[in-house]
Amino acid sequence: MRTFTYLRATDAEEAARAHGGRDGSRYLAGGTNLVDLMKQGVEAPDTLVDITRLPMDAVSEEADGVLRVGALVRNSDFAAHPVVRARYPAVSEALLAGASGQLRNAATTGGNLLQRTRCVYFQELSMPCNKREPGTGCAAREGVHRDHAVLGHSAACIATHPSDLAVALAAADAEVETAAPGGGRVIPVTEFHRLPGELPERDTVLEPGELVTAVRLPPPLDGTRATYRKVRDRASYAFALVSVAAQVAQRDDGAAEQVRLAFGGVAHRPWRAWRAEAELTGQPLSEERVTAALDAELTAAEPLRDNVFKIGLARDLARAVLLGLTRP
Repeated sequence: MRTFTYLRATDAEEAARAHGGRDGSRYLAGGTNLVDLMKQGVEAPDTLVDITRLPMDAVSEEADGVLRVGALVRNSDFAAHPVVRARYPAVSEALLAGASGQLRNAATTGGNLLQRTRCVYFQELSMPCNKREPGTGCAAREGVHRDHAVLGHSAACIATHPSDLAVALAAADAEVETAAPGGGRVIPVTEFHRLPGELPERDTVLEPGELVTAVRLPPPLDGTRATYRKVRDRASYAFALVSVAAQVAQRDDGAAEQVRLAFGGVAHRPWRAWRAEAELTGQPLSEERVTAALDAELTAAEPLRDNVFKIGLARDLARAVLLGLTRP
């Protein structure tokens, strides 16, 4: 049994002070990932700062149409919110595609974005892992890596980010709101998670002690269609081999006024398909044009021995999603 200090904060400032920006401090909300990692010995904090009493569990619509979702809103409540279901269906679908009902009742919005990779080598203390213990190596590169990254990985790490919600938020141009002793900030979801580079132990751009307080969803264009699709090895309790979140708004002439596309299961963070979006915006979404744009996007892929299949799977899934959102 490892001992630790437990503190319950009543506001964001108190939470930040208690955390102190120290390596051994962790914020505790739903605990659906952190507590498991503590049981495994992957995480061994000396201080847990309980933030569950902070006033961050509301969903509210602001004057400019932005939907603000508190970091402590439970995944079940987020998915079921009537505005989310009507205006951001891909976000609702992504939340419902993750975990079980029991876990969604406990897991929080902020915690979902901050969950750690499910790479088996990260969770196995007997194996080298640069994300868990920098400088020890990446056992996955020559080991079991069927589920691992094909985009944006590095020699130091090939892990993927497991969040379904983060992929849908990336496609929706959402932002993450934070609080910190020196002042909070607003970070685009597309910039919130890091590619591994030489520092795979850093999953996000958050500074030590910086606290996620909310997610902000901008209003979509009128007539926008959106969805989330996930391919996995089994129907439940499985993370994505590949997932796709997309939203499409078309002009009256059928051309795409706006295309937003993000992949999950293929990189260290949700992979926003900027190149494909640029090639498709302003154009009719024919099967040939969509396929060409996706092929161009995926030229950056660097598959490993056992996950080459992810490239074709990502292309075919995204093509089906985009064409399915297109009005005839």
